[in-house]
Amino acid sequence: MHDLATRLSRLSASCGPVRLIGVDGHAGSGKSTFAGRLAAALDGAPVLHLDDIATHEELFTWTRRLLHQVIEPLSRGETAHYLPYDWRARAFGPARPLPPAPVVLVEGVGAGRRVLRPYLARLLWMEVPAEEAWARGRSRDGEEQ
Repeated sequence: MHDLATRLSRLSASCGPVRLIGVDGHAGSGKSTFAGRLAAALDGAPVLHLDDIATHEELFTWTRRLLHQVIEPLSRGETAHYLPYDWRARAFGPARPLPPAPVVLVEGVGAGRRVLRPYLARLLWMEVPAEEAWARGRSRDGEEQ
């Protein structure tokens, strides 16, 4: 993990002064766990979870909100402020800051979608067997999900 963190921190900036790193993969593939470990290896790099950007109504059509609330401010070297979605309350919560750190991780299904790739310094894909991903997802989210 330390070697990967070193390589990522040496990449050219991709979003203003930020090296934006996408961590994508299927649900249950270990994206959040991996991103947390990588963030620690990067001395506490911020992690944006796309589950905070997606909503019940916009499971996959959240790109515009991400671009407006996160990508545009970071590309100007400004702190982004995004409204995290509360999946239980079905409402947005108070704004959270996301500073233009040297490396910022964006993790979640769709982190590598085509419209975001021009802003990414690197895209990492998490791959596990489908059966394992399904088991992890059921364990984490419950059978109803």
